[in-house]
Amino acid sequence: MAKVRISISLDPDEADRVRSHADRAGMDVSSYLVNAAIRQMAEVEAAEAEFAAVDALIADAEGRAEHYGPVDDADAESLSADERREVDEAMRLVYGAGEAPGRSRGEVA
Repeated sequence: MAKVRISISLDPDEADRVRSHADRAGMDVSSYLVNAAIRQMAEVEAAEAEFAAVDALIADAEGRAEHYGPVDDADAESLSADERREVDEAMRLVYGAGEAPGRSRGEVA
């Protein structure tokens, strides 16, 4: 298989560190950098695959949320006590124990 040459530029200190790490790994610089890049790409691809379902759920929720505007106090008053409790629980999940300071319910950052 034919090889393709890729040229990179490094600061002298970075180049020394790369050479040192390659030597410690028993590899030449080219092999070391290729190995590091392939490992990084595999990690990113694994993370993307792991979170693909979550990303799809978020995109779906955001798409559905576009139909609704911010919740104002009049809307909040029309909720039952159970619905208000459910909203408060969801807000705690999103923001932690206390709501984000300076932000009212329904306000988008």
